[in-house]
Amino acid sequence: MDLIYWLMLLKAPHLGIKTFYKALKHFESPQQVFLASHNDRINAGLFKKQTLDYLKTDDPSLVQSDLDWMQADDCYILTLIDERYPSQLKTISDPPPILYVRGDVDCLKDPQLAIVGSRNPTTGGKQNAQQFAADLAKLGLVITSGMASGIDAQAHIGALEQGAKTIAVCGTGLDRIYPAKHKSLAHQISMQGALVSEFSIGTAPMASNFPRRNRIISGLSYGTLVVEASIKSGTMITAKLAADQGKEVFAIPSSIHNPLAQGCHYLINQGAKLVSSVNDIVQELPEGVLNDILPKKNTHSIKEMDKTGSKVLKCLSYEPMSVDQLVEKTKLSPQIVSQELLLLELDSKVEKTNAQGYVLI
Repeated sequence: MDLIYWLMLLKAPHLGIKTFYKALKHFESPQQVFLASHNDRINAGLFKKQTLDYLKTDDPSLVQSDLDWMQADDCYILTLIDERYPSQLKTISDPPPILYVRGDVDCLKDPQLAIVGSRNPTTGGKQNAQQFAADLAKLGLVITSGMASGIDAQAHIGALEQGAKTIAVCGTGLDRIYPAKHKSLAHQISMQGALVSEFSIGTAPMASNFPRRNRIISGLSYGTLVVEASIKSGTMITAKLAADQGKEVFAIPSSIHNPLAQGCHYLINQGAKLVSSVNDIVQELPEGVLNDILPKKNTHSIKEMDKTGSKVLKCLSYEPMSVDQLVEKTKLSPQIVSQELLLLELDSKVEKTNAQGYVLI
C-alpha cells in the first residue's frame, strides 16, 4: 500500500522532485500527503491548483500499469527508503524518489564506473569504449551507461562480452526500448545486469528525459569516463553532473583535429584526469574499492601474485607478445592470461603496445 502512494504522488501534475521531497519532509510519508487537509497541503508548499485537485482524487487505478508491470519476473520498483535502493545514488542532491529496475536488482549496489560519449563516434572511439569497459569489467567493476547509440552501446557490449554485469539507465519507461534497434542489447543487459529508469511505465522518449537520466548514470558510479564528446552534447552534461556530485571525471585525449576530442580536451583543461590506460582510473578509485572488487574476479591479489610469481610474467620480454602467444606458452586459459596481464599492467610491470601485444616495462 505504501508503494502505491509513492507512485501516485510522483504522478501529481506540477510536482517536481524538490517539491516531492519538501512535501515528504513535511508529512513524513506520501500517504499522509493524500490524507492531509487542503490548508496543510498549502502550508507544505503545494500551491498549484492542478496539484491540489489531483491530490483530492486518491485513485490507485492511476498507477495500475506500474503495479502490473512489477508482477513480471525480475521487475522491481524501489522507493528511496527501500533497502535495495543504491546508497551511492542517495548521496546526490536530487536522487530519484523511485527507481524502476529490470534484471539483477542487487547489482545496483556494486561498485560502478560510468562510460559515456558520442552517439556518432570514430572507429577508434568505439574501440576505446569497448576495450576500457572490458578491462574495467575484468576487475569486477559494473559498467554503467545510457544504452544510447555509439559509445554507450560499445561500453555495454565490452562488459557483456566479458560475462560481466552492466547497467543501462534509460530515458523512457522500462516497457519501451530506446533506441528501438537496441532491443536485443537491452535484453542482454537485463539478463546479465539491469535496466534502470526513474520514469513510470508508458513514458515515451522525450528530449527532456535524457538530461535527467544522466544524473543517475553519474550518481550510481564512482567516476565517469568520457571517451569522445563534442563541446555541446549530452555527454558533457553527464560530466558536469559527475563533477557537481563530487565524483571523479576521466577523459581520453585524441587528435586536436578530431571534433569529438574537443569535449575531452576541455574537460582535461578543467581538471578531469587524462586517461591513457585503465591504471589511470584505478589509481583514483576510493580507498578500499579495489580491494573489494579484485577478490571477486581473481583468486589472488596483486601482492599475492608478486609473492608466488606469474607464469605470464616469466614468459614476457621486451619484445611484444600477443595474448594468443602467451596462452600457448603458459598453457593457461585466455581468460586467466587476460586477467594476469591486467593485474601486471595495474602494477606497472607490463604495458600494452599498439599492436595489441604486451611488453615488460
